[in-house]
Amino acid sequence: MKGKDHRIPNPKEFTHELVEETKVLCNGIAEGIIHIHYPLDLRHNNYLKSLSRHLHGLLEKKLWLKILISMGLGILLGLFLGPLGGYIDPVSAEIIGEWVALPGYIFLALLKMIVIPLVFASIILGVASQSMSELKKTGLLTAVYFIMTTAIATAIGLGMALYIQPGRFISGDLVQSALGGEVNATSTGLSFDPSILDLPSLFVGGLFPSNALGAMVNGEMLQVVIIAIIIGIALVSLDKEQSTPMVNFLNSVQAICMTVVKWSMSLAPIAVFGLLTKFTIKLGIDALMGMAVYLGTVLASLLLLMCFNLLIVFFVARYNPFNFLKAIKDVMLLAFSTSSSAAVMPLTLKTAEDKLGVRPSISQFVIPLGATANMNGTALYQGVATVFLAEVFGIHLGPFQVLIVMIMAVSASIGTPSIPGVGIIVLALILSSVGIPTSGIALIMGVDRILDMCRTAVNVAGDLVTCKVMDRLLGEKAEEKITADAEFLAI
Repeated sequence: MKGKDHRIPNPKEFTHELVEETKVLCNGIAEGIIHIHYPLDLRHNNYLKSLSRHLHGLLEKKLWLKILISMGLGILLGLFLGPLGGYIDPVSAEIIGEWVALPGYIFLALLKMIVIPLVFASIILGVASQSMSELKKTGLLTAVYFIMTTAIATAIGLGMALYIQPGRFISGDLVQSALGGEVNATSTGLSFDPSILDLPSLFVGGLFPSNALGAMVNGEMLQVVIIAIIIGIALVSLDKEQSTPMVNFLNSVQAICMTVVKWSMSLAPIAVFGLLTKFTIKLGIDALMGMAVYLGTVLASLLLLMCFNLLIVFFVARYNPFNFLKAIKDVMLLAFSTSSSAAVMPLTLKTAEDKLGVRPSISQFVIPLGATANMNGTALYQGVATVFLAEVFGIHLGPFQVLIVMIMAVSASIGTPSIPGVGIIVLALILSSVGIPTSGIALIMGVDRILDMCRTAVNVAGDLVTCKVMDRLLGEKAEEKITADAEFLAI
């Protein structure tokens, strides 16, 4: 008797288990799926429930997955409604696309509404949070880094285009006839123009607006950035009692903007679905196939630039590139979907601080400035497009012309508004500077949207790389200063 367990089971537990098993058995018999082996089906049912909960958790927590699914569904619906599907006439398909894209328009409108106040507040707070000596180091180091990386990006684009020569695969005569007859290429000789002497006054007049509020109302991003930097420097110069009320007010403005960002992020997957549906309906698949080599050249160049950024992350910032990609995937997918580095700037700030561990004093200075002055992907694209159109029209670009293209691309990329499609406008300026007919832009307009999406994602990644690099370099200097001070005090 002592060797056996004769405990009486708890009546409540026994009854509960019996009731649950009876329910499962009855339900299975009613559906005709359970006979003798009901425990196996029960395990299968629990597995499906567990899988369902797991998928729901993935979609609930991971924005990138929701955006990726929305992108795929949007492209499929766009192909179904567009010319490839042929089930709906083009006019009706375009109308449907506009209505499906409505959440996307609302999403972009919400983000664009708060871009100016967020840029204004973030830059001022980023500048004001540093001492004057730290500000000089941060500003100078960031400016030098922007110029160097943009020049390297342009060189990558020019080098890839000159090596692959994508213009050889398209008939120049066919392009000229399609553009309405003979297109006369202008001379590439660069003679002295006396009007260049007026450039300093025009440059300063364009950078410093006469009306600060007018620049904000008109959305002139570069001018807003300059105004914010000046105000931030002025705050650093003031006593703490005088600067504190303004800093508190700007902190509140920034908090309000981030709250609106949180609301808009709930619309992001639906917005991406609608925008890509409309984009696919209008573009179709034929336009992409006809420009496959040009498209591949730009994408390969952007991939090379992204690899260069990851090398900087590894060797300069001393951060794991795979962890970096994992941290920025959400904001890159959103940048790809919206084609606007300004629109995703709030999420870029949040990613830099929360996922990459960048100090707010660095991120709030670098990210808004980078959204305007660090367009690496755009500069690279302009280099490729210039060489491509020069080959199409049979125009030879000598070393001096290539250098002019590089200088113009770097200069134009600094201060380019971070809105969709602006790269085409800047490209027209570069083409004119080296004598390539700007009418050739019509040739690449069909595939520019997909390239705009890709280069925007690379632009945003470049801003985050800059943040990590500046945080590392300036952090090391700060640590060296603290160590030196400690050694001095110990003496």
